Amino acid sequence: MFVKDRMSHPVITVTPDTPIMEAREIMRRERIRRLPVVDKEGNLVGIVTEKDILNASPSAATTLSIWEVNYLLSKIKVEEVMTREVITATEDMPMEEAARLIADHKIGALPVVRGRKVVGIITESDLFRVFLELMGARVPGVRLTVCVPDVPGQLATLSQAIADVGGNIVSVSTFEGEESGTKCIVMKVTGVDEEQVRKVLSKVVPQILDVRTQP
Repeated sequence: MFVKDRMSHPVITVTPDTPIMEAREIMRRERIRRLPVVDKEGNLVGIVTEKDILNASPSAATTLSIWEVNYLLSKIKVEEVMTREVITATEDMPMEEAARLIADHKIGALPVVRGRKVVGIITESDLFRVFLELMGARVPGVRLTVCVPDVPGQLATLSQAIADVGGNIVSVSTFEGEESGTKCIVMKVTGVDEEQVRKVLSKVVPQILDVRTQP
């Protein structure tokens, strides 16, 4: 799965000379929290967020009147508050790489560029939807979690055992086990019931952590 498969496009953008009040209104109307900033040629030059605009606004303790506040805000342009060094993604970047960039840099989104042109945006919300899909969260079935030794063949053995009783694996994920040298495997299985799953697991894995039916 690549960024191009899950990014939002076309992208709502603003220019550096857009007043921040206008940018704030766009965010409110479109229910988004950030806007890529592009020049007249459509090249990415920055990104502005709700937080940037909030930090540029006077505090609630100001003695200015609402008219004075609005007047001052109307004079501030996006280019004065935007982040200029933007971390970006490309269309052919694997989704996990985009997720790593977002997590490591503690940001909420990555503009997707082709050269310098903005062609999409990938956000935390997009990543959450991918996570739900990878875990089979919207598919009714039996969810199982087991702990196995981190050696070749464990996943193949488990998959074959489930297939032998008519089960169909719709999602599978692996995570580090609590003990060194172990892995946790999480699967969503259809075509079998919880009792069948427990029975087959008891024959092929050393530790069953959880088995539950999800509607």
